[in-house]
Amino acid sequence: MPTEQTTHKKHPVFPLKGIRICICCGLIGILATSCGINARIKKADKKYNIGEYYTAGEMYKSIYGRISYKDKAKRAEIAYKQADCYKRINHRRTAQVYNYAIRNNYPDSIVYLRYAQVLQQNGKYADAAKQYKIYLEAHPDDPVARGGLEACEQVSVWRTVPSRYKIRIASDFNAKRSSTFAPAFIGESADVLMFTSNRNLTRAIGKNNAITGTPDNHMYSVRKNVAGKWEEVEKVDALTSESDEGVCTFTADGKTMYFTRAISVSGSDCGARIYMSSRAGGEWSEPQSITLFQDSTITTAHPSISPDGLTLYFVSDAPGGYGGNDIWRATYEEGEWKAAENLGPEINTSEDEMFPTLRNDTTLYFSSRGHAGYGGLDLFKAVYTNEHWHVENMGQPFNTNYDDFGITFAGTSESGFFSSNRNDKKGYDAIYAFELPELVYQVEGKVTDYNGEAVTDAYIRIVGSNGMNAKVLAKKDGSYRFKLAQNADYVMLASCRGFLNQKQTLSTQGLTDSKSYKQDFLLTPISKPITMENIFYEFGKWDITPESETSLLELVKLLNDNPNITIELSAHTDKVGNAEQNKILSEKRAQSVVNFLISKGIEKERLTPIGYGKDQPVVADKAIHDKYPFIPVGTELNETFIDSLTPEQQEIANQINRRTEFKVLKTTYKLF
Repeated sequence: MPTEQTTHKKHPVFPLKGIRICICCGLIGILATSCGINARIKKADKKYNIGEYYTAGEMYKSIYGRISYKDKAKRAEIAYKQADCYKRINHRRTAQVYNYAIRNNYPDSIVYLRYAQVLQQNGKYADAAKQYKIYLEAHPDDPVARGGLEACEQVSVWRTVPSRYKIRIASDFNAKRSSTFAPAFIGESADVLMFTSNRNLTRAIGKNNAITGTPDNHMYSVRKNVAGKWEEVEKVDALTSESDEGVCTFTADGKTMYFTRAISVSGSDCGARIYMSSRAGGEWSEPQSITLFQDSTITTAHPSISPDGLTLYFVSDAPGGYGGNDIWRATYEEGEWKAAENLGPEINTSEDEMFPTLRNDTTLYFSSRGHAGYGGLDLFKAVYTNEHWHVENMGQPFNTNYDDFGITFAGTSESGFFSSNRNDKKGYDAIYAFELPELVYQVEGKVTDYNGEAVTDAYIRIVGSNGMNAKVLAKKDGSYRFKLAQNADYVMLASCRGFLNQKQTLSTQGLTDSKSYKQDFLLTPISKPITMENIFYEFGKWDITPESETSLLELVKLLNDNPNITIELSAHTDKVGNAEQNKILSEKRAQSVVNFLISKGIEKERLTPIGYGKDQPVVADKAIHDKYPFIPVGTELNETFIDSLTPEQQEIANQINRRTEFKVLKTTYKLF
């Protein structure tokens, strides 16, 4: 769990997770039971001032229970100090203790801001918003409180738009009942990973750290074998000391490492510092501390080295910052680190900014409690353009209302690992894997004729606005599949000898997720008439009903896709009624369809209307037989056959004969 020491330890300590490296540790003193309240407070304050937050918090807890209920001022003071210690080590009772301070009328309104932040981290956004509003009454311009309130009010909206990244627990690296965090790849090959953990592979866990109340952190490594599987985790013994250490970074060649170490010396506030080690022959050299400030008492931690090895980003509580722990950088010149500078208010806030990861010269990832987020530490991406940092919350699934921090990327890919204490009741940190799935666009479908039979010799010509021009052959079953590019418009033309062409369009413009298009083609044979489905007329009239428009527009499209054909448009009636009247009615119906086509821009010369009345009954094909088994294949639906059917079957046969058809007359219109 990120604490505000070495591993998160804030001033006077950085936890190696927060800065998860102690700025300073001291041995826990033994309180004599005979000491008075003030003496106890004095001893607890001393532990607090040297950054031993776990020890101080437990001492304040004991003191609080001994203070008279009548002394509300002292109870408020001790409750606030206890809560402040708990907040730094992510104690589960932090919110409860802040509430004690408020109930005892703690005089500084800062208590409402801290209480709001803890409630937000606990996912109680409505309650947190109330506390932010109370604090803002006294500090209306406070950017952290305003950002926190905005986040509480907007988090339900943010959750509806997660990014495309996918995450999963990295079970190969994590260990039970311990924290594992801050992964970093060694070099660009991304086949060796180093991380920080308070597990112990070789001996029983010893005395807990006075800052976090947990065992000290050390560095561990894991290597990927030739089969691409991660092997057993190993402690990096050459870099292991009696101190709390971790949160490392490597130069691009993997030969130089920078990491944080917090040396614990009883009663001495020595703080966390950044160390450097070089690798030769597979072994790491004895670590040497590096100087980033002339004042050696200033805490430095959480290093991140630039690809060229000449700029070091790090975390510090140095004077001249914006509050809490800030991100700084220094440059390597003439064998020394010089010109340490704060990254400024675009990156840093009055709260903690930690765990920087410099991906390239213009892209920085870090975690913050001060920028608007889900609660706890959130991961942010900052891009440097036009002499300014542009900071963006990485959103879900990276961020939760828990602590999310310490990201590393596998080379130039959009995959890697980060740390989080989500989904753990005791607040242990774990490493999670992430990846950005490749955007995949494809189109697939089948090419069939009007009877649903596969057109086996068909091909699809696909032309894209990105310059792509491809010819895809359909398989024997008429199916095809083709991969598309992002942000392109496509025209697709299905063709086959003996059939008319059919054109379709699709686009991948503006898509932010993978998509598979289903696009079937229905090819029209040139040699036989085609019955148009769903063409309806007013009863006994030739007026086309609105329900017919969809099918008629499909015919318009067919004619536009094949501009060199002319067609005969025919209408047919059933056997009922006067033959001469049926013929006149069918002629008018055919003309109505032609008139519709002309109104949609089809040239009159390409259309020949004709009415056949009941003179050309349908000859049943396999499709009709499959749908109506009582009609044999090859049977003409004439009056003799229809009269032999049952009344219900007669109506079906008459309905089949009542139809509108078209057939191709020429395929060379305006070609010569």
